[in-house]
Amino acid sequence: MTVTAYTLAVVLDLFCVFLGYRFLFRAAPSAAAYGVPADPAGDAGAYLTVKGLRDGTFGLVGLALLAFAGARAEAWFMLCVALVPLGDTLIVLRHGGPKAVAFGIHCATAVVVLIGAGLLFAV
Repeated sequence: MTVTAYTLAVVLDLFCVFLGYRFLFRAAPSAAAYGVPADPAGDAGAYLTVKGLRDGTFGLVGLALLAFAGARAEAWFMLCVALVPLGDTLIVLRHGGPKAVAFGIHCATAVVVLIGAGLLFAV
């Protein structure tokens, strides 16, 4: 179970780094995949950049916690960070985005993050 817990944590952290990179350098397709399309050349550009920095930072902090503070610190971090995809679910739904994206991507991500946190707490 230890290998599974650490692997899932690293994969989720790296995925956050990837999402951050994508929002910083490929904002339009990233916003569309998020479930609420936005034009990075228009008023949404700053917000898309903030999202990219947020996601990338979460991934880097998660990796740093896992490497230097241990599984328990990463588990608490993941437990708190699970609020982000839950919030993303509500944002997509509130702004008329596809329910499949809201639940199939964002809500499912929250569940996977919570499972990862649970596995790390069990280590």
